[in-house]
Amino acid sequence: MVIVGAGPVGMRMAQELWRRQPATPVVIYGDEASEPYNRVRLSSFLVGDISWQELTRDSALPAGANIETRYGCRVIAIDRARRCVRDATGFDQPYSRLVLASGSRAYVPDIPGIRLPGVYTFRDVSDAQRLFARRVRSRRTIVLGGGLLGLEAARAMQRFNTGVCVVEHYSRLMMRQLDATAASGLRAHVEAMGIEVVLDDGARRVLGDVAVSGIQLRSDRILECDTVVVATGISPNTELALAAGLPIGRGIKVNDRMQTADPDIYAVGECAEHRDRVYGIVAPGLEQATVAAHVIAGGSTRYAGSTLATRLKVLDLPVFSIGPATEEEKPDFARTWTWRDGNAYRKLVTYRGRLVGAITVGECADLSRLQEAAMRQRRIWPWQLLRFARSGALWAEEDAGSVLAWPAAAAVCNCTGVTRGDLGRAMADGCATVEALAARTGASTVCGSCRPLLAQLAGAAGPLAPERGWKTLLGSGGFALVAAVLLLLFAVPYAASVQVPWQWDVLWRDSFWKQVSGFTVLGLSVVLSALSLRKRIRRFTLGAFPVWRVMHAVLGALTLVALAVHSGGRLGSNLNFTLMACFLGVVVLGATAGGIVALEHRLGSGAARLRRSWLWAHILMTWPIPVLLAFHVLKTYYF
Repeated sequence: MVIVGAGPVGMRMAQELWRRQPATPVVIYGDEASEPYNRVRLSSFLVGDISWQELTRDSALPAGANIETRYGCRVIAIDRARRCVRDATGFDQPYSRLVLASGSRAYVPDIPGIRLPGVYTFRDVSDAQRLFARRVRSRRTIVLGGGLLGLEAARAMQRFNTGVCVVEHYSRLMMRQLDATAASGLRAHVEAMGIEVVLDDGARRVLGDVAVSGIQLRSDRILECDTVVVATGISPNTELALAAGLPIGRGIKVNDRMQTADPDIYAVGECAEHRDRVYGIVAPGLEQATVAAHVIAGGSTRYAGSTLATRLKVLDLPVFSIGPATEEEKPDFARTWTWRDGNAYRKLVTYRGRLVGAITVGECADLSRLQEAAMRQRRIWPWQLLRFARSGALWAEEDAGSVLAWPAAAAVCNCTGVTRGDLGRAMADGCATVEALAARTGASTVCGSCRPLLAQLAGAAGPLAPERGWKTLLGSGGFALVAAVLLLLFAVPYAASVQVPWQWDVLWRDSFWKQVSGFTVLGLSVVLSALSLRKRIRRFTLGAFPVWRVMHAVLGALTLVALAVHSGGRLGSNLNFTLMACFLGVVVLGATAGGIVALEHRLGSGAARLRRSWLWAHILMTWPIPVLLAFHVLKTYYF
């Protein structure tokens, strides 16, 4: 296997191939002489937040892997007929499969003066090293481009009290990721950090004779500067593929298996064009590398495209965007929901009741769960939207909780797409440290922002302790389930003769006993509802909650016995039937939820999601009972 490109996607490709076919030899070519590094964190490296060792730490190849690296050696041609690539030394390297992960280069607009000394791009470590030296001497820097890279470059160049101005030709910052409100808040934050922002204007020419002295905007405004950083987008590196006769659009055209027109040549990352789309961020490239490796190993995986998610800190302000959340991209007839509190802003986009996009500016505790819901287009219920309108959160505070309680499908690492379930399986296989989890799954190996979550998981990698009173909880639930089934299937017969020693049917024939059993059911039901008070009212701290939960389960089983005495197992009709159906539904759902809670230490990571689903169903089924019960009592006494 030959891989052309030693960036994050090329290195991920090598790691995935080794994981699936460790005996297969792999050769990696890289243009740059330096060891592979994490391009996503270049801005942090330029600012000084991380060291070179940290920048290269997560790009290491597995120890002892059958992988040969040829860094600082450019591939200059592909010979498809001879199935080999030629490098800059003249050596012809045969391949059985070839993967092009050649990435992209900075797009430089063709305007007068753009080649003057003092104009820089910010794309690779060579650019970063040049800017390292330049920022000490620069007194005034202009950054062309108000997207992700432009804002990161502006932050980096500001370190030595350099005056920085960002020029964006669109009407707002981060045009592709943020709507007008979010972009306005971001602009205010950027300007508060001392960075000037010019919107809805672009560079017409770079001024200067022997070096940069300023730029002239389309509006004819002159901005003086001694340094210009170009961050206006990317151009995929397609020259190799084009010279080899492979179809090219904006990038190298590939199918859902990441194959080019030549089935033995694959393309992944920023150089690839899938379904007429080139992704300009690293996460889709990592997904593509995983798909290509799986296909090469004989799998049948298909790549259906990626939901673009942007999650980063812009000048220390957390910003997140996923899906079609801007006005330009949201689907027709989609609905938007917004919440704002000071500098914090959140927006949801729903289509046919499902979450398709979201934007957040500021800290957001349930961000990973929000991302998972948007990626899988989860249904959003009206009561969740009401909570969002009040607090900016779709889920109750305790539901956000620790990463240990996240759903298995929730993405823990946004850059690589590693889910809570993937990490759970890795822990089950013995990965008990952050480093082991990162090596096995790739989580935290791009931007590193999820390392605290991995640490949280690694710190709790041992087996879960059983819930207090779990045996009683399980026993009560089992009894209630059996009793509910018996009530559904069998009714106690009336006494066949008056000569029977004990006339048991007096329990539901005699008005007095009927009222005793009925009010027993009512009283027990009221007591059962006290559990919700213990859970929801913070000042209500009497007793431990697990004890209340066990009492709730036991009383629920006793309530079912009282109901059997009250009805004789007859479901009735009309109002009575509806009331009985609700009661039995509440019992069955509650008993099942209790069983899941009791066995959570054995069920593993998927139990938390099951627990929430069954508990919510149990609660929802309870809501009609007070109204139905009131009508039942009124009807009984009226007639």
